Amino acid sequence: MSDASGMLYVVATPIGNLDDLSPRATATLIAADLILAEDTRHSGRLLRRLGAGGAILSLHEHNEDQRIADVLQRLQQGQSIALISDAGTPLVSDPGFRLVRAIGEAGYGLVPVPGACAAIAALSVAGLPSDRFAFEGFVANRAGARRERLQQLAADARTLIFYES
Repeated sequence: MSDASGMLYVVATPIGNLDDLSPRATATLIAADLILAEDTRHSGRLLRRLGAGGAILSLHEHNEDQRIADVLQRLQQGQSIALISDAGTPLVSDPGFRLVRAIGEAGYGLVPVPGACAAIAALSVAGLPSDRFAFEGFVANRAGARRERLQQLAADARTLIFYES
């Protein structure tokens, strides 16, 4: 799948049930010339199950800046590239924002392929107000920094969503 001008698809992946992958996401991954994944071993299992035959490269916090030039060159060649997360929606507490920003600034197309997001899935069944909420991602591991951040948020009236690993 090569467009006249390359395109980056930001594709959400399942967060526990492989059947949650949308038909659109499946088609995008199968057709992609290149798939960027945080953990190629983990994502490789999903891609093999789908029969996706495109190349797969790692994109994580330690190599994101180094990948940008290569990805831009591939887009210039008209390649179709998919960015996936190990689970859920890419860039939500995952690497990729610098890549997406660089691609947008270079004028290439960016297409979200929506799907699962753990934060929203949890909110939908939490029994908490969902009309106003904030996603805080991961809170610091260090006790002092964690305490300080939670104290800053204590007066916030919105439902707050955190990730924990």
